[in-house]
Amino acid sequence: MFSRERRNMIASSSIVSSTFSPLPPKPNSSLSPSKSLAIPFSVESVCNRRFPKPSNNLKMRRLQTRRSSPQDPPLVSSSKEENELLSGGDGGGDGGGEEERDWTTSFLLFAFWAALMYYVFFLAPNQTPVTDSYFLKKLLNLKGDDGFELNEVLVALWYIMGLWPLLYSMLLIPTSRSSKRKIPVWPFVVLSFFGGVYVLIPYFVLWRPPAPPVEESELRRWPLNFLESKLTAGITLASGLAIIVYAFSSDGDAWKEFYQYFQGSKFIHITSIDFALLSTFAPFWVYNDMTVRKWDGKGSWLLPVSLIPFLGPALYLLLRPSLRMAPIKASNKT
Repeated sequence: MFSRERRNMIASSSIVSSTFSPLPPKPNSSLSPSKSLAIPFSVESVCNRRFPKPSNNLKMRRLQTRRSSPQDPPLVSSSKEENELLSGGDGGGDGGGEEERDWTTSFLLFAFWAALMYYVFFLAPNQTPVTDSYFLKKLLNLKGDDGFELNEVLVALWYIMGLWPLLYSMLLIPTSRSSKRKIPVWPFVVLSFFGGVYVLIPYFVLWRPPAPPVEESELRRWPLNFLESKLTAGITLASGLAIIVYAFSSDGDAWKEFYQYFQGSKFIHITSIDFALLSTFAPFWVYNDMTVRKWDGKGSWLLPVSLIPFLGPALYLLLRPSLRMAPIKASNKT
């Protein structure tokens, strides 16, 4: 009986075990978590797609806006990122992004000046050195009244050559100072009272635009208050006009005599070349001054007028607008 009950219990347990499925096998622990949990994208890539990094142009605009804001204090130092943006983004290059100068014009102008000086010292006619010395003393009033009258054209040339340096001072000092090099213009202008264009051409070679900004306080001080004065310009124009009228009022014999002097006298020869070259360079400096003053539109009709020797540039100086109308640098007051 006991064996019968035991067989019944074994049969029932087999029925129960066949009813339920076996447990699933354990996962293989050799599989790496990175392979089983691989994600086809990262959080960083999603952020970069939805929120892209600002470009260099946008950074530059933000930097300029921050610097130009009147409420912010002036920046004393710049960060490395700002320096890279201001220098073009590469942090290198020649001269920090400055444009290299084309020296062709300066070289040609220097070669012209060298050839001119060679001609003046070695090739110019010098047949009357004693007469040249006499003429120079008479023009400087170092000779008394000896009854000899100087040629009218020569006298007019002598006096107008004294006005040319003043005219060039009014063109060069306010708006034609060199900004890229510490080369002052005033020594060349002062020496031009003695050497004329032969002294000014070396400055033309070294000159490099644009001119530095003029402080507002400079316009009220010497020499700009004198060179910018309409009274100075008017007196210069009136004096030049009177001298030229005096020269052309002389008869034809005076001009023939002057031409003979030009062919033999070194003093008169190089002075006449000086006058011609000053008249040739003047229209360029008129145009430069006109551009700085933002008057190249309304005053463009004066460019062909400036080709008239002396009178054209002098008329421009009288009619040009004040430098106060051009961009100037406010003076710092502490």
